[in-house]
Amino acid sequence: MRRTIPLALLAALLGAPFSPSAVSPADAAGRPVVVELFTSQSCSSCPPAEALLGQIAREGGAVLPLAFHVTYWDHLDWRDTFALPAATRRQAAYAERLGGGSYTPEAVIDGQVGLVGSDAGAVRAAIARAQAAAAAEAPVALARRGNALVVTLGAGRGAGTVTLVGFDPSHATRVARGENAGRTLAQANIVRAVSEIGRWAGQAATLEVPLPAGADAAVIVQGADGRILGAARLGPAARA
Repeated sequence: MRRTIPLALLAALLGAPFSPSAVSPADAAGRPVVVELFTSQSCSSCPPAEALLGQIAREGGAVLPLAFHVTYWDHLDWRDTFALPAATRRQAAYAERLGGGSYTPEAVIDGQVGLVGSDAGAVRAAIARAQAAAAAEAPVALARRGNALVVTLGAGRGAGTVTLVGFDPSHATRVARGENAGRTLAQANIVRAVSEIGRWAGQAATLEVPLPAGADAAVIVQGADGRILGAARLGPAARA
């Protein structure tokens, strides 16, 4: 279900004072840089990239790292336990915009730069450049209400798609067959669900949607060119 709620009413329902500037672009200028790793349990080159993503996740800071497990390696005698067709489609869309085709491990930084996800120096340099340029053109705030997620979008510049992501902070998976047979893979911020929940066109709005699969949730607002306009994470404490 999706509906729009006036910001003042939302604040009253959540028991918080309403301020029209509460989610202004200036207040949210430090939005997280979105780091998307496209990976697979069947890819022998992916464990170092997943270890790097896990390290970045543990470091915290203004970064939203997400591991999207693709399906196109599942023919190698092992089906990735977290593979999602939506992850494969998302990477294909990036391949069309950025060139280079779909491969693993690929890291896409803030929707604009694609590079080898295990290249720690290049990944960290791209994150640093994105952090220096990041601005919340679409301010986003998230809150839980019962089994629903309330997504508050502030007024800003531009237009884009609002995408809801559910993810688990960590898993350890024993791989029985394929290129990683016999290995136990430590994986971080594994995406369990991804779906488009609306459009943002520069006006303040509120969406209320069911919580997605996964222990945590995030929302990304993304322009037609792939550029990240806004992002926020609910956080496991807020979700509990």
